[in-house]
Amino acid sequence: MSSHPLRADPSSFLERARQGDEQALGALLQAYRPYLSLLARLKTDRALQSKLSDSDLVQETSLAAHRDFARFRGATEPELTAWLREIMAHVAANAVRDLNRQRRDVHLERQLSDHLNHSSRTLERALVDPKPSPSQSAVRRERAVLLANALHRLPTDYREVLVMRELQEKPLAEVAELMGRTVNATQKLWARAVVQLRRLMQSQQESS
Repeated sequence: MSSHPLRADPSSFLERARQGDEQALGALLQAYRPYLSLLARLKTDRALQSKLSDSDLVQETSLAAHRDFARFRGATEPELTAWLREIMAHVAANAVRDLNRQRRDVHLERQLSDHLNHSSRTLERALVDPKPSPSQSAVRRERAVLLANALHRLPTDYREVLVMRELQEKPLAEVAELMGRTVNATQKLWARAVVQLRRLMQSQQESS
């Protein structure tokens, strides 16, 4: 099976995974790594960052999801992404607990879960066309997942300028400084990236 994000409705993979197909489960979880990676990137806890890198957080979340998949009772993509966010919040809370040598903090876990849910809703609203086409309105996939997959397929500089400018809402001057570019060059890069991202999003939506 391909390691690339699923381009179509994942329901068949979900059903096969729930029936015990390990290959389908592996492909399914691999398909959501771009989504989990983007959520990890948007976390704000600096103490957590020092304890657990974004890639480690995604890896630990994926391993826990694979281990505990028999407990998943959903059948749809929204149910799956909500479950993955809960797992990521639990993994992150455990990392903070270990860092501070504390017992499990249910309140912190809920805070982290709320933050991840908020980040996912932010992705749903990000870079929305003012007048979506009928095909966009009828799409069955979660837009946050499609956006993460599309960003994953962009060149690195396109992805970086969009994440910093649109999702982290950094000022253009700060983005330019972080990318080592002039403000004018960064503005042009951002404009090209938006066009390319929307093309990829439209392509995904039409094939879903």
